[in-house]
Amino acid sequence: MVYKFRLLSDEVDNFKRDIDIDSDATFFELHKAILESVGYPDDQMTSFFICNEKWIKEIEITREDMGGMSEEENYIMEETVIGDLVEEEKQKLMYLFDPLGDRVFYMELSKVEYKKSIDAAECTRSVGEPPAQTLDFEELMSKNPVVTGDDDYNEDFYGSDEYDDDDIDPNGFDMGGASDISSIDDLY
Repeated sequence: MVYKFRLLSDEVDNFKRDIDIDSDATFFELHKAILESVGYPDDQMTSFFICNEKWIKEIEITREDMGGMSEEENYIMEETVIGDLVEEEKQKLMYLFDPLGDRVFYMELSKVEYKKSIDAAECTRSVGEPPAQTLDFEELMSKNPVVTGDDDYNEDFYGSDEYDDDDIDPNGFDMGGASDISSIDDLY
C-alpha cells in the first residue's frame, strides 16, 4: 500500500508538503523524506507521535533508543514499520522537528492507495517555505513567559478561579489549543 501524508505547520501560512511512502517503510524513511522536503539537516533528536482525533499524543516513535525505564513499549524509527502503527485514513500524527522549542509539523494520512507500492518515499507536493528548523536562543527565550516575566503568567494563568489540579493531563500529552482541531485542514 502507498500512504499519502499531508504535513502542515501552525507557524507558517501556506506551507504544505505531501509525501507518498510505502506502508512497509520505516518511520526513519519517512523522517528522511520530511527532512529532504523541507531542506533541514539531520542534526536534531526528532520524534513522531501517533495522535488521537483531538491531536493528543498517544505513542512516541523516537529517533534513538532513549533507554527509558517505563513499562510502555519503546518505538525506534529505524525499527518501526509505518503500517504497524498507522492504518486508517485521517490518522493524525505529529513530527517533532525542533525538540528544544517543542515545534512540530501536523501530519495526517490523507489517502491510502491499495494494491500499489513504491520503492522510495517521494514528496509529491511542495507549497510554501517551511519554518526555520530551530529558533535562536534569544527568540526561544522571548517566547517563554516564565523567562520574560510576562504579566499574563500570574494567578489567573489557568483562566479561572476554579482551577483544579485534576484537569491537568498527568502524562503531559495535551497539546493545549490544538485539541480543538479535528482535521489537519482546520489549521488553515
